[in-house]
Formats: sequence, structure tokens, C-alpha cells
Amino acid sequence: MGYWQQRVVLVTGGSGGLGREIARAFGEAGARVVIAARDEHKLAAAVEELSVGDRQVVGIPADVTAANDVDALLAEVRRRFDRLDVLVNNVGRSVRQPIAETSAEDVRDLMAINFLAAVRCTHAALDSLLSTGGHVVNIGSLAAKAVSPHLGAYPATKFALAAYSAQLRQELGPQGLHVLLVCPGPLQRDDAGHRYNEQTSEMPDAARQAGAGVKLGAISPAWLARKIVSACERRRAEIVVPWRSRWLFALSQLSPRWGDWVVEKMIRK
Repeated sequence: MGYWQQRVVLVTGGSGGLGREIARAFGEAGARVVIAARDEHKLAAAVEELSVGDRQVVGIPADVTAANDVDALLAEVRRRFDRLDVLVNNVGRSVRQPIAETSAEDVRDLMAINFLAAVRCTHAALDSLLSTGGHVVNIGSLAAKAVSPHLGAYPATKFALAAYSAQLRQELGPQGLHVLLVCPGPLQRDDAGHRYNEQTSEMPDAARQAGAGVKLGAISPAWLARKIVSACERRRAEIVVPWRSRWLFALSQLSPRWGDWVVEKMIRK
């Protein structure tokens, strides 16, 4: 029997994009998969797509920014399976906004979905995860490690998620909890290059590009999802792709000015 047989995986934001590919990868590895999302129509379509052969995926509508929804979501997972082995905090949103125009309310709203939703879900799931020696997977970004222009409050929310992941690892790792922080560059998507058109009408052209114009190749969500499954099996602490980005992070720690200079050189003009 494989490592993932009979294990239960919950993926938030699992109705599309990277979340759907993560659900698919865990299902293909043999896990029992639950996906949560707000849009019930997209959720139903994802469940139908991912339920192949004898592999059945469960969809549960939930808004993970709402405490009552999170409590109901975790209660339903426990009712159906009586365990939880993996929580993937995948829900998130990126923006394009000048920092001078980013208000406290903008930061609050983005924190609610990019950071506090992960905290809320993790806190609600901890007892179950600790009882199984389970995994928390937090989907961050390269922006959890270094900033670049035009991203408004987005890096602040992802830096917070990175710090929270480290705190969980430090305090609860000795109790058997595995915590994986995933920091990818831009992901391949059908609307790349124009999804931010409305937000960037008065911003530089680079702002509307994937990665806010940083010169990085787009990453396959399916490939990254398989990497996440493997990293959980090996109980790795982080995935950072592309790997060479680590040099920028190290340089930024040694000298913020050098780090800023490198980012400037990497921005498409």
C-alpha cells in the first residue's frame, strides 16, 4: 500500500488553477481528497473532472475568510473521514497597486484572504493534523521572500505567511507536524499578461505582466503540484522555484540595496 492510501487531504481554493492541480496530484498518489471553494458551480465542475474511475473527490462549499464556514468545513471533513492528514492553504489573491495608493483597508482585505484564512484553517485543523503526524502546506510566492515593484500589499501578506509557517515548524514540528512553505514564481495560466489590465491602466506596462514584469519563466501548475506531493512525503520545509531565486534572497539579506538593484535589472522594461 502506498504512502497516501487512506490519507485525507483538504485543499482550499481547489476548484481551479494550482489548487485543482494539487488535488489531482494527491488523488493520483492515492489520497482521499476534499476540495473547498466559494463558487459552487466551479466546485462541482472540478469535482466531476477530478473524480476519475474509483477515485472520488469530495467538494464542500466554503468561504475560508469566514470563521463559521471554516468550522463547518472541518466538521464535515471529520464527519466523513474521521481524520485529516494534509491541509493545503491554497486560497489567495494577488494585486497590482502602487504602494503609495495602498490604504490600510486594502492591506486588511488582502491579509484576510492571503494570510488570515490560512491561520484560521490551520488553527481549526491542528488537533486532527497533530493526531496523524500530518502536513500543513502553505502556498506562498517568491514575494514571500523578496519584493518587487507594483505589488501593493501582496508581499506583506506573503511575508506574514512565511513567518507563520516558520513559527508552526519551530513550535509544532517536534510534536510531529510537518509544515511546507511553497514559494513559486509566476504560474502558467490562460489569462497571463492581461488579467491585471483593469488594475494597471495607469501603471507601467511591466505591472500587467506575470510576476509584475520580473524576467522569470512561467511554471507548470501540474509540475509544481507533483513537487508538493513529493515534498510532503520527504517532509521538506520549503519549495522555492525557480531555484536560482535563492541567490537573490541571500543577497537581499546581505545588502537590501544590492537586492533592490538586482530586482531592478530583472524587470522587463
